[in-house]
Amino acid sequence: MPHPNEQKRITKTSLYSWVLYKNLSLQITIVGIIVVTVAMRVLPLEMQKRIINEAIGMKDLPALWRYCALYIGAVTLAGILKYCINLMQVYIGEKTLKVVRERLYEHLLSLPIQFYRRTSPGNVISYLITEFIPVATFIGQAVAVPAVNVLTFLAMAGYMIHLNPTIGLISISIYPIELLILPRIQKHFRRANRSRIHHTQAMSGLVGEAVSGVHEVHSNASIPLEKGRFSEVLEKLYKATVTQNGIKFGIKFVNNFFMSLGPFVLFLIGGYYAIQGHFDVGAIVAFLTAYEKLYDPWKELMEFWQVYQDSSVRYEQIMRAFDHNPEFKQVAEGREPYALDNDIEIRNLSFVVGGNIRLLDNVSLKIKGGEHVALVGFSGSGKSTLALCVAQLYKYTGGNVLVGGREVSELTKQDISYNLGMVAQHPFIFDGTVKENLLYSCKSLSMQGGACGNSGEEPSLDDLIKITQQVGLFTDVLAFALRSRLCDEATNYASLKDAILASRQEFQEGQDGMYADVAEYIEFFDMDKYSRYMTVAENIAFGAASDGRFDQEHLHEHPRFMEFVENHGLMAHLQVLGETLARVVTDELGPEPEHEDFTNCPIPEAEYTEYQKVANRLDSGEPLSEKETSLIFKLALAYTPGVHKQAELDKGFANRVVRSRREFMEGVTSDYPGAFSFFTNDEYIDSLNIQDNILFGRVRTGVEGTEDEINHRIMQALIMQGALEPVAEMGLNFQVGSMGDRLSGGQRQKVALARTFLKTPPILILDEATAALDNKSQGRVQNILTNNWKGKSTVLAVIHRLDMLPYYDKIVVLKAGRVVEQGNYEELLEKRGALHMLIHGKED
Repeated sequence: MPHPNEQKRITKTSLYSWVLYKNLSLQITIVGIIVVTVAMRVLPLEMQKRIINEAIGMKDLPALWRYCALYIGAVTLAGILKYCINLMQVYIGEKTLKVVRERLYEHLLSLPIQFYRRTSPGNVISYLITEFIPVATFIGQAVAVPAVNVLTFLAMAGYMIHLNPTIGLISISIYPIELLILPRIQKHFRRANRSRIHHTQAMSGLVGEAVSGVHEVHSNASIPLEKGRFSEVLEKLYKATVTQNGIKFGIKFVNNFFMSLGPFVLFLIGGYYAIQGHFDVGAIVAFLTAYEKLYDPWKELMEFWQVYQDSSVRYEQIMRAFDHNPEFKQVAEGREPYALDNDIEIRNLSFVVGGNIRLLDNVSLKIKGGEHVALVGFSGSGKSTLALCVAQLYKYTGGNVLVGGREVSELTKQDISYNLGMVAQHPFIFDGTVKENLLYSCKSLSMQGGACGNSGEEPSLDDLIKITQQVGLFTDVLAFALRSRLCDEATNYASLKDAILASRQEFQEGQDGMYADVAEYIEFFDMDKYSRYMTVAENIAFGAASDGRFDQEHLHEHPRFMEFVENHGLMAHLQVLGETLARVVTDELGPEPEHEDFTNCPIPEAEYTEYQKVANRLDSGEPLSEKETSLIFKLALAYTPGVHKQAELDKGFANRVVRSRREFMEGVTSDYPGAFSFFTNDEYIDSLNIQDNILFGRVRTGVEGTEDEINHRIMQALIMQGALEPVAEMGLNFQVGSMGDRLSGGQRQKVALARTFLKTPPILILDEATAALDNKSQGRVQNILTNNWKGKSTVLAVIHRLDMLPYYDKIVVLKAGRVVEQGNYEELLEKRGALHMLIHGKED
């Protein structure tokens, strides 16, 4: 039978219910260890008394050794046991926190889409990660800390009464007074802590919102506005934090005051008894030590109480924030997921939000299995809302949506996953590789017991290559791979390197054959010619750095390299070139250039401000500092004349560079072996990417379509060498970055289309799924839908390109949440109604 915590929603689970959750045996073990630990804490006190009274007082040396050995043994064992208790507390707390976070995360993902439209991502992250840390501490301590400290308090109190009942009872009587005062102060502390947490979360949400909307902030120049909002929240947080800490220090003051009363009582009354001969010195020492140890558990209990207060406030706020019911069940319980027919029927569908805003109003529609239906209408007509209701992303408020005769609102998410796939206008791409994103839907379906495609097996590499070719993503995948470098330590790339060298040979020998039409767009590496598409540094070395000391970022700082440049008469020209570039570029771009302005710019965007200062110094005629001179040489060495048009290449300088190459190569090989990979025609160059290795040169930029054509010819060469698959696999392993930020909008949509096509669902929902694609790519996707899916899978597509409408079996035109007409393309055009007006922009 499942644990109660597993039966009810996690947001309805109390904090204390997690303390014993799957931890009962561990907590009992801890209590057993605590009993032994407490005994080991009392024993040294008795040993102190006996050492003073019996061993030292009686000058009994064997007794001294015996009591000292027992003392140090008890202290050591108590320390070891305390260490074990602490470890077990952390283990219990973190293990339980892992379960809580997993279940809360699962609950969060099941919440309605609308919840996330009104909830800041920053708040969700803060709640799930940082705010739970004290909760884990409390869960780990919930049994151990009260047990060890209560037992220690009782043991020490009992021992003190044993030594002297009068003094012991008077000393212990102080604590009830403190127990009356502290809870009243704690009440204010809890209130202040709740306020601090609230303002912390508000600030987290505000920062997350500003970072997410930084483009809007920049476009409105609203930094002062955002700063004001932030300052307002920060001021509240500041006051709440100061108040909370003030109360916390007040609690410490009360604790310390009462702690000092104990010794006062002991010195006053105990001293009187000692003078009267009724209290020996050993007992006084043992009593004083016991009193100090009596305070330790009290102090820890007070700190534990604060942890509890903090944790309960945080836990309550977290669970309240996420205490919402999922709109749909997640898993089909007690049955297999439905394999539904792919016909869709919509009856009097309504979707009302915000009180009485009707986004859909009595929409009715029938779609036969395998039929392709397009939804069109002006912005705000409800076409996307209708698609999202069918896809179970929105829970409609009235009417029916039937898939295979079953109500969509009553189906589980697992049922939907088995029968439906969707591609959004702005699809989300997860951090990871292209391959992982392509397999995302299939992997999810597989984990639920389903299978992708007709074969029912996980898509193979051939399947991935095929689907990426169909949606037009393969050229991007190939480009990712061609821009990659092969790891020279990886021996499994040896055969691939051989294939790349063979492909290079075909390009070299085929300049008059099958590659003649693209050879003119490639500048091949030539030892006796200056390359306009290599940097000055690469031209001098006729190679690329393998050693970080010689790379483009650090070469200008290497004394031997700069000495070589000076000795071969290149220094003066490099300085003039660097100064010219700094002046011209900063003049062209101005004080605040846009990000796009740095395309084909020799100055990196991150260093632009520094070069502005250098240019200003040059214009003023002031001498440059050593650092600024270094920047000038760095800029000159990165100059690529074929790309950077801000300056002309001096032919005399180019000739001197070419003449100096052999001497440079000989010197580096002798003094710094392995520092450079030189451009040798019959060797694979590890420091270059795959494309440059195949071409043994660089692509001349500026001619439209050149890169696509060269990639196509490289693909042909790789196919002939049997190397296309391993190269494509490298491209599929390209890391797309957080939220796919290393991909363009079109590439993200292609990935989303490909991962849904791999799933081959019986029903496919497309919500403007090709909006970011160019015309050619859109046409390619439409051909796939028409040729491969029509008659097999039902397609419901929100269309923004009206010229694609003739490919659909039925057109549904919506206006203000209502269906105003539906039929095939020719029928609706002949009616000269809503679709005709939509296409031509006016009524006849």
